[in-house]
Amino acid sequence: MIAYPSNTGTLRNVDAIRKAGWRVLLTPKDLGRRPHSGIPFALDNGAWTAFQQKRPFDDARFLRLVESHGAMADFVIVPDIVAGGTKSLDFSLSWIPRLRHLRRLLLPLQDGMTVERISDVLRDHPRLGLFLGSSTEWKLKTMYSWGVVACASRRYYHVGRVNTMRRIRLAAEAGADSFDGTSVSMYAITLPLLDAARRQPSLLVPSTGCCERCL
Repeated sequence: MIAYPSNTGTLRNVDAIRKAGWRVLLTPKDLGRRPHSGIPFALDNGAWTAFQQKRPFDDARFLRLVESHGAMADFVIVPDIVAGGTKSLDFSLSWIPRLRHLRRLLLPLQDGMTVERISDVLRDHPRLGLFLGSSTEWKLKTMYSWGVVACASRRYYHVGRVNTMRRIRLAAEAGADSFDGTSVSMYAITLPLLDAARRQPSLLVPSTGCCERCL
């Protein structure tokens, strides 16, 4: 799996991320900063931070981030509504026409979305991947099911907020292509153990086949 810690300005942590072959997840708060040399990156939409801070989603700032870095990003997570269910899905779908020029978009999965509805959406959008956001409880409960959906449709699958060895292993067993988290960005000392978990072969997902959709 590919690991995307949140962006950091701490040089020690940046150096550890680069040496381990991890990448970085940029958010709208990183607007104005240049990506670190030699470290590939992806773009988050900033909805989770806005939700935590009880602020409205800043669509203008997100669009500026896409304009400045979207063309080089591994993927871009489509705007969503945290814990918004079908309302979040409708909101995300309304954004796709504005972002379709980008090479890979990930559709956020939120509490209450169903496999049937998302499967229909994937049929209508051949290049769309999946991003598992949601509440922690729903994420852990449904992680494997969404991996099956991604595998069956041969779509990229990313799991958000993964900061422990246990969650890394759960994401791997679910067939995730990548994950993100904040632990390594804050504490470089956690990287060796988390990287070892990332590199450990999965017992359930073959090393090659429909569930390997890496960049």
